[in-house]
Amino acid sequence: MKYLVKHRMKAFIFAAMAALVPAAALAQNADLQKVLSQMDAASARFESAQADFTADTYTAVVQSHDIQKGTIAFRRTGGATEMVMRLKTDNGDPSLKDVLYKNGQLDYYQPTVKQETILKAGSNYERYLTLGFGGSGKELAANWNIKYLGTEAIDGVQTAKLDLTPKAPSDQFTHITVWIDPKRGVSLKQQVFQDSGDWRIAVYSNIRLNDVPSSIFALHIAPGTQVSTK
Repeated sequence: MKYLVKHRMKAFIFAAMAALVPAAALAQNADLQKVLSQMDAASARFESAQADFTADTYTAVVQSHDIQKGTIAFRRTGGATEMVMRLKTDNGDPSLKDVLYKNGQLDYYQPTVKQETILKAGSNYERYLTLGFGGSGKELAANWNIKYLGTEAIDGVQTAKLDLTPKAPSDQFTHITVWIDPKRGVSLKQQVFQDSGDWRIAVYSNIRLNDVPSSIFALHIAPGTQVSTK
C-alpha cells in the first residue's frame, strides 16, 4: 500500500511538472515576440549608429586572449547596410586598422604599412552586420533560430539575451549570443562561438543613434598604398 501511494505521488508530481512546461514555453515565446516587435519598431526609425567597442578574442588551442579597442559605425542607405570599423589598440599597443563594408565588399586598410586588401564579402554578410544595429525582428527571425534567454542589465540598461543559430549552414561559428536593447534596436554585447572552442566577445558603449556624419563611411587611402583584391 505504501509503495502504491508513493508511486501515485511520483506520477502526480511528474504530471504537474509536465503541465508547467508548455506554460513556461508560452511565456518565453510571448517575451520573445515582444522583443521582436520592439526591434521592428526601432528598425523603422533607424538611420545610423556609432559606438565605441572592446573585443576579446579567445584562442582555445593556446589559451590566449587578444583585446582590441576602437570605434564602429553603421548606416542604412538605399536599403543596404554599410559599416566602418576603426581599430585603435591591440592588447594595449597602438594598432591603426580600418575596415569598411560597402556594396558587398570588405575593404581592409592598414595605414602604417600602406596596405589595402579588398575582399568580396558574400551575400549573407549583412545579416551579421545587422544583428544589433538596425536589424528588424522580422529579419532576425527569418535568418536565425532564436532562443530567448531572459533579461540582463548591462550598464544600467535592461537587455534581452538571445541565443542565435543560423538557419543557413555556417562554417564560421556554431551560435551567437546577443544582448539587445530592444527599445533602441542596438546590441550592447555579442559573443560568437566556434566549434574549436574559440570565441569572441564584443562590448559596445557610448552608442549614438541617427547622428553619424556620412563622411566617416569612407577610407582615406594614403598615396603609394599597395592594393590587393581577393
